[in-house]
Amino acid sequence: MKKYKSDPSTWGDATKLVRGGLDRSKHGETSEALYLNSGFVYDEPETAEKRFSGQDDGYVYGRYGNPTVTMFEERLALLEGAEACYALASGMASVFGALACQLKAGDHLVSSKALFGSCYQIVTSILPRFGIKTTLVDGADLTAWKEAITPETKCVFLETPSNPTLDVIDLEAVCGIAKAAGANVVVDNIFATPILQRPLAYGADVIVYSGTKHMDGQGRVLGGAILSTKKFKDEQLKPFLRHTGPSISPFNAWVLLKGLETLKLRVEAQSRAAHQVADALSGLTGVSRVLYPHLDSHPQAALSKKQMRLGGTMVTFEVAGGKAKAFDLLRHLGIIDISNNLGDAKSLMTHPASTTHRNIGPEARAMMGITDGMLRLSVGLEDVDDLIGDLKQAIAA
Repeated sequence: MKKYKSDPSTWGDATKLVRGGLDRSKHGETSEALYLNSGFVYDEPETAEKRFSGQDDGYVYGRYGNPTVTMFEERLALLEGAEACYALASGMASVFGALACQLKAGDHLVSSKALFGSCYQIVTSILPRFGIKTTLVDGADLTAWKEAITPETKCVFLETPSNPTLDVIDLEAVCGIAKAAGANVVVDNIFATPILQRPLAYGADVIVYSGTKHMDGQGRVLGGAILSTKKFKDEQLKPFLRHTGPSISPFNAWVLLKGLETLKLRVEAQSRAAHQVADALSGLTGVSRVLYPHLDSHPQAALSKKQMRLGGTMVTFEVAGGKAKAFDLLRHLGIIDISNNLGDAKSLMTHPASTTHRNIGPEARAMMGITDGMLRLSVGLEDVDDLIGDLKQAIAA
């Protein structure tokens, strides 16, 4: 008797995350198979010829594709509501690949100025080396977007919420401005994850992720992904990425695939805890400012509540006294770890000015609003009362 087949597109998110893209071998394994191989063999020379010509969509080489990687790509695409997904070796490979595959010398890129340190380097330093013109704007200023995006603009890039200042950008408005000029919109959705925010619904063309963060969620492997239309993947991404080689290892793809199964549970629990932590920090002496998208005190609170189901797993705050006091607080933490990673089951805190955003320089940090007293907290899965207690004692000390 054949098993009844339901339409995966009608499933809820939790079902998609556990069942999406599942491709069992003839052995009928429960957990998805891990195919640790770099190459493939063919029954006939004609088979190899057809695969390389595109007549047969079977696998040819690990850099081009792998069954385990395909399962991860299909599961994530199903969750995001995208036609296609391309998995890569890291989040930064995804950002660079999504931009570089569609830009050439003479093209114009407009980007929000509040960016992760490595994203800022790509936009302001690496892409201009290849003759690509770039313009940075205040993401919250729609007039600035309108003035910067012209008919010559090929691509728009933004992250919302941004790292680490948690700036929120009006996706629908910016996508509308970009579309009117014929520009593609690439959104870094790492902080929100597809659980809390779906940029495609607001008109974005391409979404990039670091799977290293929430998708893995336990600090084990690197990985990234680009989500887009099938046309963009086939015509832009494949020709660029297959020949430049930022391919993800099958093992890393398998770890991320398994991580997706609990992504919704983790992100929702961490987001609820992060909101509680943000509330608690707001009333503490010594904390001069708290940034959290769903706090009423956030400059774009109304917008973030419209775009994001919950406020996310990240809380950013400033302590009076600059770097010395920030370092002092870090030294006194008893539960929360000092780390530059995020999205982990363990709560992690970093000092952006001296780590993730150090290399962009003081002028760029000031432009983004990153102060020496700023700390970024990635809220994990610990008991929220323990986290609040740890923060209170560290701040008091």
